[in-house]
Amino acid sequence: MTTADTPAAADGAAEAAPAAAPRERGATVWLTGLPSAGKTTLAFALAERLRAEGHKVEVLDGDEIREFLSKGLGFTREDRHTNVTRIGFVAERLAANGVKVLAPVIAPFADSRAAVRGRHAAAGTEFLEIHVATPVELCAERDVKGLYAKQAAGEITGLTGVDDPYEAPEKPELRIRTQGRAVAESAAELHAFLTERGLA
Repeated sequence: MTTADTPAAADGAAEAAPAAAPRERGATVWLTGLPSAGKTTLAFALAERLRAEGHKVEVLDGDEIREFLSKGLGFTREDRHTNVTRIGFVAERLAANGVKVLAPVIAPFADSRAAVRGRHAAAGTEFLEIHVATPVELCAERDVKGLYAKQAAGEITGLTGVDDPYEAPEKPELRIRTQGRAVAESAAELHAFLTERGLA
């Protein structure tokens, strides 16, 4: 008897649908630190490794967000808070849908980061605060965007960590000290941490 002749097939019974693959567990990994601390470089290094392992990853780069999502905002405390909470909203929505979100964003004020954490907690979405703890002297040596040089020359003011406040996290989920280390080492430390949390 062929399959088509079986009673089940004759009655039009459908075969059981294959079980849907479980949704990947998303999370927001927020990398905070001073300008030129290495946040973005670390985020992209980690993203490359996670994607190679098959994870869905998005990097919400602070500079790109300023250009496309927060254009027109300045650098007052209020505008900085608005920028951070906007990024936090986007991050939470992506993470809630199974994406590993890496947000290398200065977010200098503790209350702004707490607001983002609170949004995630209310939605039941995981939020991990990572402090990229690079001394300001080393950041000034790196000076990737020339900001420290411009501040020293009096061309700009309000540089975070120099003449504008930076409130370092008191109890981040992880503090990475980048001084004297290659990017790969810092990325490996963060990857190992995510692995311990079941996220990598």
